[in-house]
Amino acid sequence: MLNLPFAGFLRGHEGLLILLGAVSVVTFLASLIVVPWLVVRIPHDYFDPEKRHLTVWAHRHPVLRWTALLAKNLLGLLLLCMGLAMLVLPGQGLLTILIGLILLNFPGKYRLERRLIKWEPLWRSVNWLRRRAGRRELVVHERDE
Repeated sequence: MLNLPFAGFLRGHEGLLILLGAVSVVTFLASLIVVPWLVVRIPHDYFDPEKRHLTVWAHRHPVLRWTALLAKNLLGLLLLCMGLAMLVLPGQGLLTILIGLILLNFPGKYRLERRLIKWEPLWRSVNWLRRRAGRRELVVHERDE
């Protein structure tokens, strides 16, 4: 048995370890389902600066619009945090980070998204998922703002 400095803590918290292991497995399995489902729903021209998409809620009642915006940003933040964790845990970290960023609203978001999607490994993964789902590949023009 290894004599690690935190071994005593681990022996005293077996329930916590089991809970963390279960959360890790559930998160991994959920990412295998949710992330591809979200990736194929990105409009194929989402990254085309000529065709910026307005939110569905833009012309709704302000309370409904702000509630939807808050919920969307909270989900985006959750996915971003999960994606960062999945960089060291099992899961689709980069795809989850991309989906989280797409859901968030912040200055410079569009440039960051375009920069990320142009990264070849992420580009290939996203378009592989889209092809498997029978969707068009994402269009990214070379012109940056």
